[in-house]
Amino acid sequence: MLHKKDFAISTLGACTIPSPITDMTFISDAETVCYYNDVAQLEKFIKAGEAIPAFEKAGPRAKIYHNPAWSRAAILTAGGLCPGLNDVIKFLTISLTRDYGVNDIFGIRYGYRGLNPAHNLTPVRLTNEVVDDIHDKGGSILGSSRGSEDVPLIVDSLKQLGINLLFCIGGDGTSRCAHDIAVEVNRRQLPISVVAIPKTIDNDISFIDRTFGFSTAVRTAGEFVSGAHNEAQGAYNGLALIKVMGRDSGFIAAYTTLANPYINYCLIPEEPFSLDGSDGTKALLPNLVERMNKKHHAVIIVAEGAGQNLFASKERQKDASGNILHKDIGTLLKDEIKRYFKEQNIELNLKYFDLGYTIRSVRAEGEDAVFCATLAQSAAHAAMAGKTDVMVGHWGGAFTHVPIALATRQRKKLDLHTPLWNCVQSLTCF
Repeated sequence: MLHKKDFAISTLGACTIPSPITDMTFISDAETVCYYNDVAQLEKFIKAGEAIPAFEKAGPRAKIYHNPAWSRAAILTAGGLCPGLNDVIKFLTISLTRDYGVNDIFGIRYGYRGLNPAHNLTPVRLTNEVVDDIHDKGGSILGSSRGSEDVPLIVDSLKQLGINLLFCIGGDGTSRCAHDIAVEVNRRQLPISVVAIPKTIDNDISFIDRTFGFSTAVRTAGEFVSGAHNEAQGAYNGLALIKVMGRDSGFIAAYTTLANPYINYCLIPEEPFSLDGSDGTKALLPNLVERMNKKHHAVIIVAEGAGQNLFASKERQKDASGNILHKDIGTLLKDEIKRYFKEQNIELNLKYFDLGYTIRSVRAEGEDAVFCATLAQSAAHAAMAGKTDVMVGHWGGAFTHVPIALATRQRKKLDLHTPLWNCVQSLTCF
């Protein structure tokens, strides 16, 4: 059970400097966003006489901790690519310079690697002119990398560069490293704000209801799904098999299914399935044959982390960020489906589409771009107010401050007992 103390935000000290901002509505630290939206849950806390768990609300403060004239900021992107990285870099730069007058902003190249002098990666100076059109590009102008570097060495580099504002844009692994940096900074009693900005195309960070890039990923996947559906319909017993990202969470697959309701099968990591039903779970292959006999075409979307139980070898390797490397479910399904239909002497015309790296490297669109701008500005406000070891999130329609340790406590997964998954089930065959 969560308690108010789990949501406490660390600060470097008292805010005594009047904010240079004059045209925004200021937020007080006392303003909060309730974590629970269920009345029954709230009543439990009230009856127990406990404070209701709530996020501190993000936004500009009337008084700030860091003196803008003496401030130096560093921005890095780490982990896999995601739509919107350049938007966040741009709007962090704009907010720091225009809102606060911070003129020394450095882009750290290739994630945490750029803070290790051994790699000889010179930081990039970021100005409004440099970032003017980067939102038109996918990827990250700073580059990215997986894995951490020696944390004390990173803090040494921040001190030598005179950095007092560090923005770490990344997912679970990037944020855990940001937390470790904040802990080391605190141990040395250095006045450095460490702020994480959640980036995960899978939308799988806990205590945050949405992350940037996810909406664009669903829209981009939909464009490919439409063509794949046409391919399936255009052939007798045509099957389009589409693999999307979703290492541990099936949000992209589920949302893409609802946005493109001609998808017939949605396979996600959260719901086990089997090929033949021998283990008591739902059997894919017999169900697919039944569909083909009736409709003569089908579309399957599968998240990359689904069906890992189908592999004979249970050995799992990890990437540089400590994430388990899943085996290729797309290739396995392609081969097993072909084999099964051949054994049944049923004609099959299968087309396989792996969208993983395609959809994560496009530019952010529409609502996603707007979200990146407001998220980045909220991060700038948090850092200038001396917040540290904090992630800027979104909950219940508001931007929030989330302790990094809380956000990285566990991976967010799709709940199979929600209207979202119920809707997916009602639209699909399986």
